[in-house]
Amino acid sequence: MTPRRLLALVLTLLVVAAGLAACAVPPNLTVATVASGLHRPWDLAFTPSGAMVFTERGGAIRLLTTGGTLRTLASPADVVAQGEGGMLGVAVDPGFSTNRRIYTCFMSNRSGALDVRVVRWRMAGVESLTDRTDIVTGLPVSTGRHSGCRPRFGPDGRLWIGTGDAAMPTVPQDPRSLGGKVLRVDTNGAGVPGNAPAPFDPRIYSYGHRNVQGVAFSAEGRAYSIEHGTGRDDEVNRLVAGGNYGWDPRPLSGPLSYDESRPMTDKARHPAARAAVWSSGDPTIAPSGGAFISGSAWKGWDKALAMAVLKDHHLRVLQLNADGTAVSTQWVRISDRGRLRVAVMHPTNGSLYLVTDADPGSILRVRPS
Repeated sequence: MTPRRLLALVLTLLVVAAGLAACAVPPNLTVATVASGLHRPWDLAFTPSGAMVFTERGGAIRLLTTGGTLRTLASPADVVAQGEGGMLGVAVDPGFSTNRRIYTCFMSNRSGALDVRVVRWRMAGVESLTDRTDIVTGLPVSTGRHSGCRPRFGPDGRLWIGTGDAAMPTVPQDPRSLGGKVLRVDTNGAGVPGNAPAPFDPRIYSYGHRNVQGVAFSAEGRAYSIEHGTGRDDEVNRLVAGGNYGWDPRPLSGPLSYDESRPMTDKARHPAARAAVWSSGDPTIAPSGGAFISGSAWKGWDKALAMAVLKDHHLRVLQLNADGTAVSTQWVRISDRGRLRVAVMHPTNGSLYLVTDADPGSILRVRPS
């Protein structure tokens, strides 16, 4: 190589390195409270007009109008706030402008026994919810533990639902149980083509999960789950149809029990189990709902996964590699607001919204500054 070509190569590498370094620069943040005095808020979603629908675990579905007015849309009488259960996730239909539909997930006693269910509603103006239709029922419940139920619409227009295993030993690997799974359904609750094959319930997309707290979609349309580990190994998993993510809490011998000494991804018992994209290691931090950040104003956080963290009281941001299979960089921010339950991107204003898990709790708006 001639000296001139060598010099050109060195300069090119320096430019590339500078570009990579610039990409890794995180933004400065401005945090503001947009709602306070809430009773254990759990999840939120936005209508096309920018109004915020959010849930409180005790049972309320509420609305924060674009003018800043708080309203209670519904407080279903069958909500049971027990253990980790109650009024949990919420999603707004992509066709909301014409059909006015939203979806909530909660623990219910409507059938006479406890279950976790997904309910479709129609929003009447900004005053109330009507036309209740229970589209997915029978998600397992024990004490209320591991009731996580987070619905999210994917770029495919389908409703994806992360569920918990109810701390029951056979549930995560059971192809007929809806617990410990990621479900993928249409807006009537029916399974859709491309899910896990028979013998799985047609609504099941992936299995072998412990307690899914979040479902999020990258700019490329890749689906990810966020879930709680045992005493170690919280996970972020890249979801594939029919994928087994390896959680199997049945003991290797002796009486059937919920054995939390088992690994989150049990390769010995399930050699084809899919490895996590990210794991907390030991100890856990309890990541919850998350979303992919978008917008050049976020600098190095553009296209990164933002996760609300409960146990360790912070926002954790993961920048993934090009094919979305590993974490290249991660940051910890906003560690002074207590337990964070969910992170959601606003569809139009470029802000990230966080829910604090407290009573009184609050909703925060985070902007790059």
